[in-house]
Amino acid sequence: MQILIADDEPLARARLRAQLQDLNAGSVVAEAANGVEAIELTRAHRPDVVFMDIRMPAMDGMEAARHLAQLPEPPAVIFTTAYDQHALAAFDARAIDYLVKPIRTERLREALARVDALVGARRNIVEAMPVEGQARTHLSALVKGELRLVPVAEIRFLRADHKYVEVGWSGGEILIEDSLRTLEEEFGDRFLRIHRNALVAGNHIIAIERDDADNFVVVLDGTGRKLPISRRLLGQVRRRVRNI
Repeated sequence: MQILIADDEPLARARLRAQLQDLNAGSVVAEAANGVEAIELTRAHRPDVVFMDIRMPAMDGMEAARHLAQLPEPPAVIFTTAYDQHALAAFDARAIDYLVKPIRTERLREALARVDALVGARRNIVEAMPVEGQARTHLSALVKGELRLVPVAEIRFLRADHKYVEVGWSGGEILIEDSLRTLEEEFGDRFLRIHRNALVAGNHIIAIERDDADNFVVVLDGTGRKLPISRRLLGQVRRRVRNI
């Protein structure tokens, strides 16, 4: 069994690694200190199971698990935490198990037995489900079979495109399957609706201009894109831009 440990505390990682060795559970192929590293190392090593701490810097374990779920062959995820109030959210995210620190050896053995039952089939055991009250720090999508992470802070616009939403950021564009409405609800004031099919990051608006057809558009930094503003929302957009 190939194992990845994600925890921001080196001592916690060492303790779990020792317990896994005592149980002859398999090989720890990598260790991560936050959710972003966990995703990057999962792509590199393709572990069978990720032991994921919940409270970590940069990206927490809940969000990391949601991104990992999009992989063609996602690993099993077992959450580890010192705070048992996260248990309900963990099982809502379809985690295979939830271990409270300090982890008892018998509970660890039980969790590993569950993984053993699933590793052969490589089932999708973590679904990309929202965590109530917690906005993501990144959006993600599969691009040519690779999971691409986009920091929300770098996103310039979100534009509905048939069944998908186009995400424009400083590094290019990706398509995601979220709806524009759910993204608007999740991120609140971070993005401003300028059209029924578009949201933009207010702090990345350079100017409001008229295009060749005499329609109003927002000019965004870092992308070269100019997106149309609906007449109904023009006043609201102008007020927001004045307040930035």
